[in-house]
Amino acid sequence: MFEKLQQRWKVGGLQLFLILCVFAITGTTTAFISKQITTWLDIEKFSFWYWILKVGVLLFGYQILILIISIPFGQFSFFWNYEKKILRKMGLMKKENTELEIK
Repeated sequence: MFEKLQQRWKVGGLQLFLILCVFAITGTTTAFISKQITTWLDIEKFSFWYWILKVGVLLFGYQILILIISIPFGQFSFFWNYEKKILRKMGLMKKENTELEIK
C-alpha cells in the first residue's frame, strides 16, 4: 500500500512519512476545532446548524489547516499542488496554462 502511494505521489519513504503525518495531524486538529466551536456556541448535537457548522469547518477549515500544518514538515509545495487539484475539481481555480503562447 505504501509503495503504491510513493509511486502515485512520486515521493520517497521519508517524504511519504511526513505527508502521512500532516494528514493525520490535520484531521485530528480539524475534528478538535469543530468540536470546540460547536461546544463554545452551545449548538445542540445533530441539529441543522450543528451539521452546517461541522461540514463547513471540515471542508474549508481542513483545506486551510493542511497548508499551515504542512509548513513545519517541509511539505508545503506537495500540499499546495494537492490543494490546487481540489480547487480545480471544485471549479474554483482554472487550470494553469503550461504552454507558451506564440504571438
